[in-house]
Amino acid sequence: MGGELTRGINHLVGFPRGRIDRLTGSGGLRRERRCEGTEAAAAVSERPASGPRRPSKGERTRARILDSATELFSRSGFNAVSLRDIAAHAGLTHAGLLHHFPGKDSLLIEVLERRDRIDAQSVFPGIAHPGTPEPGPRERLRRLIGLVARNSATPGLVALYTKLSAEATDPGHPAHHYFKERYRVLREEVTVLVTALRAEAGAAAEGDPAVVAGQVLALMDGLQTQWLLEPEAVAMEELVRDFLRRLGLDPDGGAGRPGVSG
Repeated sequence: MGGELTRGINHLVGFPRGRIDRLTGSGGLRRERRCEGTEAAAAVSERPASGPRRPSKGERTRARILDSATELFSRSGFNAVSLRDIAAHAGLTHAGLLHHFPGKDSLLIEVLERRDRIDAQSVFPGIAHPGTPEPGPRERLRRLIGLVARNSATPGLVALYTKLSAEATDPGHPAHHYFKERYRVLREEVTVLVTALRAEAGAAAEGDPAVVAGQVLALMDGLQTQWLLEPEAVAMEELVRDFLRRLGLDPDGGAGRPGVSG
């Protein structure tokens, strides 16, 4: 959750390249998918030496399936949606869907991974374009807040992660390990970010960075739930900015003295 990062980060933060394989690598959450080896090999062989290539028919079909699964999971939750529902929504037969995804569990993981790849590429361009310098800690904080703002424009995806993360508290849920590992890595990465911001600004270390990281993530998740219930009453980006300033982590001015809000 080796390769690019799988979010929903939530989906709220991208990870440096060194941590990505912990979520998407062979030891992580990516599942084996049948019936696509020949198709993938053909796509690679057809790829020109340089420049982008057009997606194959199979890739376009997979994207359509993922779009349908994302919409239906967002609307009804994972447990209430069947593969037949997704196939019908995507304009396919049940057998046609199974040609691309062997089961609902593998489809769910692919939906989550696709969202996280998008987030990682937008927050850390070096992931999509190796050799691009990674941003400094203050810029990473700004981009984190930028994802909060972007989530405000994608209520369906926010609902998907909110519903799935609640369902996945059941150890038997197919995404249980995904979310457990995702939160663990998020806590570690935000802890590193808080420490780097303090060091960059030469600010006194007030409070354990790991505790601060847990507070930031709890705020973000809690705000998303409130926002889904009453979006006109909850300004997620403004509230996150204010909270960070109170912690002495001003996204526009670096780390400063805690307790001061502009």
